[in-house]
Amino acid sequence: MGAMSQYHSCALITGASAGLGEEFAFQLAPRVEKLVLVARREARLNEIADVIRARFPRVAVAVFAVDLTKSAEREELAEILHSRGLVPDLLINNAGMGDYGEFAKSDWQKIQSMLRVNVEGLTHLTHALLPAMIRRGYGTIMNVSSLASVLPIPDFAAYAASKAYVTSFSEALRIEVKDHGISVIALCPGPVHTEFGEVARQGGGSSDMPGREWFYVPKAQVVAEALAALDRNPARVYPGWKIAAAALVISALPIVAIRLAMSTRPRKS
Repeated sequence: MGAMSQYHSCALITGASAGLGEEFAFQLAPRVEKLVLVARREARLNEIADVIRARFPRVAVAVFAVDLTKSAEREELAEILHSRGLVPDLLINNAGMGDYGEFAKSDWQKIQSMLRVNVEGLTHLTHALLPAMIRRGYGTIMNVSSLASVLPIPDFAAYAASKAYVTSFSEALRIEVKDHGISVIALCPGPVHTEFGEVARQGGGSSDMPGREWFYVPKAQVVAEALAALDRNPARVYPGWKIAAAALVISALPIVAIRLAMSTRPRKS
């Protein structure tokens, strides 16, 4: 996992009921005083919280069942956190949705929910919790983006665009808050075996997205590299050397070459 020296008084993780969010909770537990887990599935959150409490009795774990697509629930969460003195110095905006398939055939309600979580929810929660970090003069925000944020991907058009927003937002906010002692990092993983693929695919089917199996990075490695980066404070983290290499190549390519490459990409059957 590598050396990690940062210790946090309170860490908040969205999308903590499964996948990367669950892994963040387990790996962060040894290095926090308070852990705030946020997701829609309260029962699942409680199961994870119970495991953490058993393994790390000194860690205070709070669970909040929140639908991040709803502005009122996000506002209520911020108010409850404030009233209970839960002031995160580490915010991990991990909650995210995908939609895999042709945009014209997609379900609008699903697209809308995805944009509300990936863009609106992430931005709103950051806006709600950032002022307290600024007042204290320290804090870290890690926004979970994607390698897709640097690529216009057919059959992932709206999803990739939403992640392009996350990466761009993170880069700009990083500059704004640097002088306040606050770090903003965009985590840009490639494909990971989680529930994401199953939920993203239109009409169900296999949980895996098109691509070669060797390109996948284990979720434990993604989170370990993300947490190790907290000390280095890079603007972006591309977990796994293959993903990092791909990002480097993509950054060097002209958009004409990227269009050509994307036009030959395997499509959804």
